[in-house]
Amino acid sequence: MELIIGILVGLVILVLLVVVHELGHAIVAHRNGVVVEEFGIGFPPKAWGKKLKNGVLFTINWLPLGGFVKLQGENDAASKKGDYGAASFWTKTKILFAGVLVNWIVAAIILTGLALTGLPKILPNQFSVASDTITLVEPVRVMSLVKNYPAEQADFQVYDEILRFDGREVKTQQQLIDLTSQYRGKTVNIVYSRKGVEGEKKVTLKNNDKANFGASLSQQERIQASWSAPIVGVATTGQFTWVTLQGLGDLLVNFSKGLISQLSFDGVVRQKGGEQLQTVSASVAGPIGILGVIFPSAAEAGMTELLFLTAIISLTLAVMNVLPIPALDGGRWFLMVLYRLRKKELTKEKEEKIVGISFMILMGLVVLVTIADVGKFGQ
Repeated sequence: MELIIGILVGLVILVLLVVVHELGHAIVAHRNGVVVEEFGIGFPPKAWGKKLKNGVLFTINWLPLGGFVKLQGENDAASKKGDYGAASFWTKTKILFAGVLVNWIVAAIILTGLALTGLPKILPNQFSVASDTITLVEPVRVMSLVKNYPAEQADFQVYDEILRFDGREVKTQQQLIDLTSQYRGKTVNIVYSRKGVEGEKKVTLKNNDKANFGASLSQQERIQASWSAPIVGVATTGQFTWVTLQGLGDLLVNFSKGLISQLSFDGVVRQKGGEQLQTVSASVAGPIGILGVIFPSAAEAGMTELLFLTAIISLTLAVMNVLPIPALDGGRWFLMVLYRLRKKELTKEKEEKIVGISFMILMGLVVLVTIADVGKFGQ
């Protein structure tokens, strides 16, 4: 049941993030004289529609995969009054990147709110204002369990918080690791908290040199601010934007090197390339991974984690739509600029062909990532 709720929550959040992105396009287009013909939540077939007072057809559609905005004369070569194509270069730029800006602002607002209550610290140099910052250290959490080891046998669960070990307060991960080593082979009382409710378990530790408890652990630090929360929210969004771009760059480099190395006659080179491709596969999640694993896990971990994930995905949508991929906003802008620099006309036929091929390649990558997700989800 929790998995289903997590998937539904994730689906709603993803749809909302796409809808606000499209709303950014629609608002800027309307304010700059470009006719907005339709604004849809979800994708056709249409379930319900209504013509608004401003002339926009508002629709709710059966496929809950995001949303869309349909502008009059969407091709760059369109020339009638009210056409997107008839707008100035600067107006087109504003329309294309309005969705990016909205997603970025949504991320900044969420991170600002989290800075007031406790923003997860995931970067060593994560921004904060020293004079207005409290660092909150959460209890040690169980993040995964090893089959047939004491933690699993004692029925511990992921996200359980370990509070006391044999009467001693557990303050750090390392302390708990040291205690399990010190008491290996013995039976101890462990006090834990599960969803705010404390409990106690008797656990007989294994007598190993390394793993005695059988659980991977995590301890989250949070940054809490007051007057500086908006500064922290905006600056952290900027930091995460740069980190996301770096991560995408690393993925592309590993992917390219991995593919090229598979053509080598050297078995060692091919093996190294295979490892690079596996790294890419492990780092990328598609619809199944996001909805079936990431969102349910975040929802189970708590509201802070869910909001933090929402901010990161909103930021990722912004970054992805800046990239020069013709099927996305940044790509359409890049295509427009390229033809202007070449002083050639970007005809409707050329634009549709380039964007169509790009979209097919993009969908092919989504399918490949989804297949990889199914494999990971089934493990």
